[in-house]
Amino acid sequence: MMDRRDLMAILGPVPEKTALRSRTLESVDCGNYVREKVEYYAERDEVVRAYVCIPKGKQSKTAAIFCHHQHDFNFVLGKSEVVGLAGDPDQGYAAELAERGYITFAPDAIAFEERNWSGGTFQAEYYELASRLVAGRTLLAKVLHDASVGIDYLESRADVDQDRIGFIGHSYGGRMAIWVPAIDKRIKASVSNCGCVNYKNSLHHEAGIQMEFCVPGVMDVGDIEDVIALVAPTPLYISAGGQDKWSLGAQELFDSAKSAFCGDDLQLKIWPGGHAFTKPMREDAYKFLDQHLLSRAG
Repeated sequence: MMDRRDLMAILGPVPEKTALRSRTLESVDCGNYVREKVEYYAERDEVVRAYVCIPKGKQSKTAAIFCHHQHDFNFVLGKSEVVGLAGDPDQGYAAELAERGYITFAPDAIAFEERNWSGGTFQAEYYELASRLVAGRTLLAKVLHDASVGIDYLESRADVDQDRIGFIGHSYGGRMAIWVPAIDKRIKASVSNCGCVNYKNSLHHEAGIQMEFCVPGVMDVGDIEDVIALVAPTPLYISAGGQDKWSLGAQELFDSAKSAFCGDDLQLKIWPGGHAFTKPMREDAYKFLDQHLLSRAG
């Protein structure tokens, strides 16, 4: 079984952190919350832009949710979709969680939206993978580093309760909702939607391996069920589509990793249908976050 040392070894070198040098670029009144556009540094010469939605009327430090966008082979969209400015309304979970009273944080992943230098094509994503692999590094180490820096940013905010930071994502974001809390224990609850398929069940043309998760030799060490076990004791909710190729094997993953968790801290729900994040699916996800983050208040 994979342990954390095995995991860090296969990821390879992790980028060095630098001073955040964060600043707010704009602030927009959205009714029940204010949406800020911010920027900060992920590496010395690399700026990340993100949206932060802040509920109005909060008098104390507030629980925050890192909202990771999907992939969908659409490199024009990233942070804008999860805050409801563009794309699929079912992906606007950062806006919905802000309406629910959470501070929500939605950055662009590398190669998406403002971090895509190739005119919205896949060329940027391919380059970010290939240029690292030939140098003995991985894109997964980079995107996990960027997520960790995003958590650093949240912790730097005076309005965020550092003990109540959660994570949610669909598809690419759903995969990251498993990997990030396995690495960074500052995440106190995580929701993975339609992103739990393991490597073994991805080795066919219909599914394939997303570039961000191409790690040489990973299957010699373990698989996603081992990564899920490393998430413990952080509560994790896995939401899967019964006909979704990127949720294939969800029940087996759950059964394999369940013993690593206490009580109901690992939960699985398999929904009818395919690769989606419908309103009922989101409502169940939000209730899980409420249970594990709002109950920690005080």
